[in-house]
Amino acid sequence: MRLAMKRRDFMALVGAALSRSLDAHAEQVKVPTIGILGAGAERSWAASISAFRQRLGELGWIDGRTVTIVTRWAEGKSDRFAEIAAEFVQGNVDVILTAGSAIPAVKQATSTIPIVFAVAVDPLASGFVASLSRPGGNVTGLSLQSNEMVSKRVGLLREIIPSLTRLAVLANAGYLSAAHEAGTVEAAARQLGLEVDVLDIRSTNDLAPAIEALKGKTKALYVCQDSFVVANLARINGLAREAGVATMWGARAFCKADGFISYGADEADLFRRAGDYVDKILKGTKPADIPVEQPTRIELVLNLATARILNLTIPPNVLALANDVFE
Repeated sequence: MRLAMKRRDFMALVGAALSRSLDAHAEQVKVPTIGILGAGAERSWAASISAFRQRLGELGWIDGRTVTIVTRWAEGKSDRFAEIAAEFVQGNVDVILTAGSAIPAVKQATSTIPIVFAVAVDPLASGFVASLSRPGGNVTGLSLQSNEMVSKRVGLLREIIPSLTRLAVLANAGYLSAAHEAGTVEAAARQLGLEVDVLDIRSTNDLAPAIEALKGKTKALYVCQDSFVVANLARINGLAREAGVATMWGARAFCKADGFISYGADEADLFRRAGDYVDKILKGTKPADIPVEQPTRIELVLNLATARILNLTIPPNVLALANDVFE
């Protein structure tokens, strides 16, 4: 009987020690943290972030269980980019997801924490990566391939508005990629015999006078996308409608928000694919070894309600090509 009691006591002690060991081990296992720097407003990124989170979940990364996701919104304010990036670096997150004009600030903040950009206009020309196939450094992600779609966008505007002789281009002068795109737009427009007015926008105060001045001068405004512009998309579209000007955007969300037309990559799909990048990095792959990928889904989206306000008729052949139409 005494031997049996001693055996039970011994097993209880072993069980308690094992339990303490497992608890200590669990405490030592660090749940990885993903920092999301939303360059624009939360509302405009909602569909994209949802797609990213969904893909992570499919790969086994569940927020609050197997990973911690911390999201900060800059609301298009460039001075917030460096502030949020510094917060993530200080918190020693395992990977940072961001996009567009916030990328330079994050890249400057850290050369060691992996950075994934879900969308970038021209990551190579902007100096974010050394090459598309071998990014090098701690940065990789997905390209919007926007500059390669410029001619198609300008051509669509000309096809829809045959009387178009002058094209306005809105670009954030403080963002290098937007300036590059504006130059590409200008060259494409001139090849079609169009005069070009580039609106040099540096703050929200510049928007109203610049767009209102287009009334009677042009019927179309090409918008070069960046976080500042995205944060002000509703205002830009509203001012453009009041001036009788049709807006060309690079993604459906901006067309849906009362823009006239968009032609470009499916951004929600790019954010979804960014989930695969983050998964690889959390499993040990270096960003330097993950190639920058191009869009695989390109969309033409039209807003017929805006077309009616602008008294524009969409040609049947263009309407037939549309992937989506908002009424």
